[in-house]
Amino acid sequence: MRRQVLGLDGLRGLAALYVVLFHCWLYTFPGYPNSSAPRVLDMLMFGRLAVVFFLVLSGFSLAISPARHGWRSGGVAQFLRRRAWRILPPYWAALAMSLVISLFVVPASHYGPPDGSSILVYGLVLQDVFFAPTPNGAFWSIGVEAELYLLFPLILLVRRRFSAAAVVACVTLPVIVRGLMAADANPVEGDNWLAPHLAPVFAAGVVGAGIVVASERVRRLPWGWFAVLAALPVLALGFIQGSVWTVRHYFWIDLAIAPAMTMLIAAVATGQPAFLVRLLTTRPLQRLGDASYSLYLIHLPIVLVVIRRVAPHFVAPGMPTFCFTLLLGLPVSVLAAWLFSRIFELPFKRNRSWKSLMAQSRPSTTVPEEQNQPPVPEATPSRGKSPSAPVT
Repeated sequence: MRRQVLGLDGLRGLAALYVVLFHCWLYTFPGYPNSSAPRVLDMLMFGRLAVVFFLVLSGFSLAISPARHGWRSGGVAQFLRRRAWRILPPYWAALAMSLVISLFVVPASHYGPPDGSSILVYGLVLQDVFFAPTPNGAFWSIGVEAELYLLFPLILLVRRRFSAAAVVACVTLPVIVRGLMAADANPVEGDNWLAPHLAPVFAAGVVGAGIVVASERVRRLPWGWFAVLAALPVLALGFIQGSVWTVRHYFWIDLAIAPAMTMLIAAVATGQPAFLVRLLTTRPLQRLGDASYSLYLIHLPIVLVVIRRVAPHFVAPGMPTFCFTLLLGLPVSVLAAWLFSRIFELPFKRNRSWKSLMAQSRPSTTVPEEQNQPPVPEATPSRGKSPSAPVT
């Protein structure tokens, strides 16, 4: 039986909430990365790092079960099928919603409205491989993650046959060499082919899952404090240098921050610090974590509608629009994500096949007894498998 690791859903929910705040900041103040926002809001400039955190957390969560079973998975085909079942239905629903909003309400990017190529590329989750006008600027990471899922069984194989160090070396060294050999000492990422660069952060999460099954001595190490010490220099450098420098150096910042993120997740997974785990397992954060994927998928069209179509009728640009968006766009996004997850996400978490899903959604019927007539035996409706635990 799958043993739940407490606190990870809460982390996922907070990361999704930060991405919403980042987009409120990004689209309110023009000029990014040379943002016109007040410096007091600089804490919101690390939206890219929140996505990196999602990738580290994804690798960690997916690897917990294999780590408990000698780094063996249930088979490549079964793993990919479960990932597709878990990720694609809500993604396709959000894609349809984003296409409608981008075409008829507010454009999603300066490249123009989505077209037929957008439907093909984004429908097949190939946005990291081929360019097409985006219907939703947050969808780039879904393409990256889909490619990393293909890499996951190979990472497990290297971890099982060799070691954690071998995984880190095989995935990270080619990325470092690529960065050092680039004509620009600080290579700027393009619109596509981000998966090879971000593979090390995903692999860091996979390797970090080994802490959950390590000896008690290793599990009791102060991973939370290690995470703080590792993250402080990276974040401080970003604050001091500003958003322009940070964006231009994301190639290296992503690699530098991944160990800190891994250790933070490991700390929570091992129950430390206790006050943080208690906070992450409170009902509001649990609910937010349950809908975090839906929140990530649908928040940006909502935020854009509020900033570009609603706010101009009520408030001035700049800080008034930012505050207005926080007061309206943020709660609407969270509420919409909660409703969206109930329809397009949770049914696919609780059921692992169409047969089970259809059986659960089919209403049970009863045959009423007629007065003065003997009762008619009631047919027992067929039932599928019982709902399984959510797939991380």
